[in-house]
Amino acid sequence: MAKKPNYQFDRFERDRQKAAKKAERLSAKKAKAAEKKREETPSPPADALED
Repeated sequence: MAKKPNYQFDRFERDRQKAAKKAERLSAKKAKAAEKKREETPSPPADALED
């Protein structure tokens, strides 16, 4: 006998997975942006640190 479809639960699961994927992409995007910003920021010369 086939199971009775539970459309509300199925939709909830799809939305939950979609939100998790979106959050993962956003965190990866933020990490990449932070890394790029860190690379673009010039570090002070070694002589300036010794003073």
